[in-house]
Amino acid sequence: MIGNLKPLEIVLIIAVILLLFGAKKLPDMARSLGKSARILKSEAKAMKKDDESAKSTDATNDSATQQAAPRTIQAAPGDVSSARPVNEPKPTTQN
Repeated sequence: MIGNLKPLEIVLIIAVILLLFGAKKLPDMARSLGKSARILKSEAKAMKKDDESAKSTDATNDSATQQAAPRTIQAAPGDVSSARPVNEPKPTTQN
C-alpha cells in the first residue's frame, strides 16, 4: 500500500496529521507508542520463555517415565567389566 503512494501524497498525509494532532501532542504519542511496543515485546519474550520451560518440563517427565530399567555406572564408555547398578532412593509419600 505504501509503495503506491507518491511523494506529494505522503507529504499531504503528514501535513494533515500535524494539523489534526498538533506539534505538542506528537512527541507524547510517539513516546506512548514506544512504551507500548516495549511492553508488547517483553510480554512476547516472557510467553516464549514460559512455553520453552513447559516443553522442557514435559520432556523431563517423559524421560522419567521411560526410564524403567535400572541405571548403571561405567568406569569408561564401553567398559562393561566394571559396570555396577546405581542404588537410587525410592520416592516416599508423606501424609
